[in-house]
Amino acid sequence: MGLNRCKNGHMYSARKYGDTCPYCNTNQERNNMYSNNKRLMIDDPDKTMSISGAQENVDPVTGWLVCIEGAQYGKDYKVRAGKNFIGRADNMHIQILGDNTISRINHAAIIYDSKNRSTYLLPGDSSGLAYHNGEAVYTPVELSAFSVIEIGQCKFIFIPLCGEHFEWNEGNEEANEMGDM
Repeated sequence: MGLNRCKNGHMYSARKYGDTCPYCNTNQERNNMYSNNKRLMIDDPDKTMSISGAQENVDPVTGWLVCIEGAQYGKDYKVRAGKNFIGRADNMHIQILGDNTISRINHAAIIYDSKNRSTYLLPGDSSGLAYHNGEAVYTPVELSAFSVIEIGQCKFIFIPLCGEHFEWNEGNEEANEMGDM
């Protein structure tokens, strides 16, 4: 049974609530077996960070999956740069609980390619299929805003942050300004 303790001392089920304490909504740092970086989770929305000042400790969000149908209806999942493996296991980048038709490990993957500023959905290593706008995914498929992704009995909408209009570039102030949209 995986229990987490938040910085305020609350104990809660890591399997059920992931990194977020259900009592005080604080997040925990999480090491992932697929990356050597720690992700810094900020639990105070009033805190602001300089992107260039903390770049090595922050793994910025590049988009979101939002569950629009299924066990996690209304929940959002952060998509980061690089490969984001999807499954039910604790070590998945995007852990979807409550739907046993989703494979535990590598049901699918979402990849954000910062060099080409594009996001792709890839099939996983499991026997389960992933669907993009109703079509089965057998090879990488580029995602666009509001693409519908089906995994198991859940449906998600993809919401991009990075891409044509914005990119997290260290030291590149022009790309970080939203005024050019």
